[in-house]
Amino acid sequence: MGREPERITELEQLKAFIHPLRIELYRLLMAARTATASHLAEQAGEAVSLVSYHLRKLAEHGFIEEAAEQGRDGRERWWRVSAERSFTFRSADFDDTPEGTAALTGVTRELLTTRTRTYLNYLDQQAGWGREWTRAAFSSEYTVRLTAGELQELAEEIGAFVRRWRERAEAAEAGEETEAAGRETVALHLYGFPFRP
Repeated sequence: MGREPERITELEQLKAFIHPLRIELYRLLMAARTATASHLAEQAGEAVSLVSYHLRKLAEHGFIEEAAEQGRDGRERWWRVSAERSFTFRSADFDDTPEGTAALTGVTRELLTTRTRTYLNYLDQQAGWGREWTRAAFSSEYTVRLTAGELQELAEEIGAFVRRWRERAEAAEAGEETEAAGRETVALHLYGFPFRP
């Protein structure tokens, strides 16, 4: 089975993602693999000094790290998402205090906003992706009657399934150039939550 995501259990780590720009920078860096603050500032439409500040905050909590091997002249710092880092967090680790609940809600709302914006951008730009990609893309909603325990089990199975696909992609990219050709960064958004109509 693939690498398990690191579970965030410290409030200060979780709070590192309350600022929406940090979430955006993290996502941009995941897609770019390595970038400087200047590159990310241009993509985010923000000042380089502000982006540098938020990158340092993400690095303080171990979410990103310097990619020193990328620097050619040493004048600009290169960054990457930490090598072994994907992460998850659970309500149960934060919902026992008002501060924890507020942070959990804030981060989750910012993540949802960012994910929604990413998907809306895809919809606006899908004609530029070509039929192969637009036919492969999907949007689904399933309604299933489950217990809380079954919902947790489902989440764990989906996580293991996605990790298997991530490993497959990483292995292909580590192999020959022809195996990595045609790969793009793909966002997979799945939500599982109870509701009453």
